[in-house]
Amino acid sequence: MKVTVVFPGQGTQYVGMGTVFSGHAHFASANSATGYNLEKLMLEGPAEDLKLTENTQPAIVTHSLIMFEKLKSILGLKDIKIERVLGHSVGEYAALAAAGVVEFSDAVRAVHYRGKYMQESVPQGKGTMYAILKQSEITIREACEAASNSEESVSPANFNEPNQIVISGDKVACETAIRLMGEKTNDRVKAIELQVSAPFHCALMKPAEIKLKSVLDEITFHPLKFPYIANVDAHEYATDTNPVTIKENLLKQVCGSVLWTQSIQKLPDETIIIECGPGKVLAGLIKKINPNLKVISLDNETGFSEVEAL
Repeated sequence: MKVTVVFPGQGTQYVGMGTVFSGHAHFASANSATGYNLEKLMLEGPAEDLKLTENTQPAIVTHSLIMFEKLKSILGLKDIKIERVLGHSVGEYAALAAAGVVEFSDAVRAVHYRGKYMQESVPQGKGTMYAILKQSEITIREACEAASNSEESVSPANFNEPNQIVISGDKVACETAIRLMGEKTNDRVKAIELQVSAPFHCALMKPAEIKLKSVLDEITFHPLKFPYIANVDAHEYATDTNPVTIKENLLKQVCGSVLWTQSIQKLPDETIIIECGPGKVLAGLIKKINPNLKVISLDNETGFSEVEAL
């Protein structure tokens, strides 16, 4: 038997995350990597501080990788192999750490700075993100292109599931794109503005990409222990992939779209997926992409028991 392990992204954090792993050695390493008491923030909050992008991202990666340590031991005892890994946005760092590409402390440090640089890239109120429901990919892409100019831009950021594509960019350009979608379809477009601190995965994140490069250049990237599917192109990279290519994918991901729908569509129906990290958001998205796929979310009372029953 083989499994695919997936790691969640921003928005899945909550105060109390990782409580059952309190005292794990990875917490001390995470505290050192970030330069503050990340463990206390995860376990006790306050929620307002945990929601800050520079705190959210290392919290999610830390929680996910502590959980992965337990999962890995269970899979090892049952002789179940990991066929591949993938992560949603910042979850890709957890996936690559799980695959042995980067050390735990390097992954946590990288995403701490990734979150900080993303937060700093755009002045408050200039950019935003909208979840667009039940619109075709081509309609959304065409509207984003038409709404963009040399001064302002908007683009698809997250392809979360077939009926939910998130757009990101300058606030005015986002609103123009939504209006254009409505004009093309002669219908009211259901668009939900996301409560985010910055417009992620769009051209406005270029300053963050540039700054992040210096952080990633200080990290040693190792070969993959098992394949991973990258956000930027939904391609499955084999274990003989040059680690430099993986680093380049992470840099492209800052401004690039998260091709989550396209990535999950690559998986065979018989794939068993284990969601490793806070919450069960990915399970919900995966079921909408391919209801035939079996998904086990570890962050609930029965998660590890379901793995042990495989």
